[in-house]
Amino acid sequence: MEDYYKLNSPAQLPHALDHFDDLIKKLEGKTPVLFFDYDGTLTPIVDNPDEAILSDVGKQVLERLSRELTVAVVSGRGLSDLKGKVGLASLIYAGSHGFEITGPDGLEMELEEGQQILPQLDEAEKVLLEKLREVNGCSVERKKYAIAVHYRKVDEGQVGQVKKIVAEVVERHDMLKIGEGKMILELKPAIDWHKGEALKWLLEKLELRSEAYQHVFFGDDITDEDALKVVHRNGIGILVGVHGQQTYANYRLEHTQDVYAFLEKLWGWYAGRGND
Repeated sequence: MEDYYKLNSPAQLPHALDHFDDLIKKLEGKTPVLFFDYDGTLTPIVDNPDEAILSDVGKQVLERLSRELTVAVVSGRGLSDLKGKVGLASLIYAGSHGFEITGPDGLEMELEEGQQILPQLDEAEKVLLEKLREVNGCSVERKKYAIAVHYRKVDEGQVGQVKKIVAEVVERHDMLKIGEGKMILELKPAIDWHKGEALKWLLEKLELRSEAYQHVFFGDDITDEDALKVVHRNGIGILVGVHGQQTYANYRLEHTQDVYAFLEKLWGWYAGRGND
């Protein structure tokens, strides 16, 4: 089983643009199904999450791809925030790490177990806002099924204090757990549900598990590893940048600009294949 799921060093992964021809061989005779994280993947990481706006070029690329292929954005952002940021009706959206999903043709899902935990999230939010209000640069962002504590702008000497406060709050709420990302801590439902489970749910619901499809996931953060693990062996996982740990990805890209350069090449290959 260890060989089935092999962790890789990001620095040793083949670059998806440099090895595009080899990567494409995995897609021959199959229809790509594309899954994307949002922050750090479709948009660069910024200090203020509200300023992570999808560019017009990005929208055009995703809209064009979604005319022919299944395209989904799977993010830790709340569903309404995610849909508002992307603004394309043709895409599937999985918000709050997949606790809430919506898409074309009446696709809707909200994980019932997560709804039972909302009162604890409400209580934890109040405590965090009170205890962290004096920490300069720290912000508490409430999503429906998670609370994100951003410390990117916090003085290095106070980061330990932020982490201690978050840990203490979680200890008092048995239905919550801590998730970590790039300069962010998240309080989430202590349920075995994450981006990987959301990915599997979508593949089953949309009948995309057959060998006629090739699943491709793009992500940049630790929370994307659950989804990268799902596509690790039979699909294609692409890590954008690094997150300081080993990865289940098969290929790498350096940054958001690389993602769109790759998608342009992918579209060229796919459109050209249709004319063969």
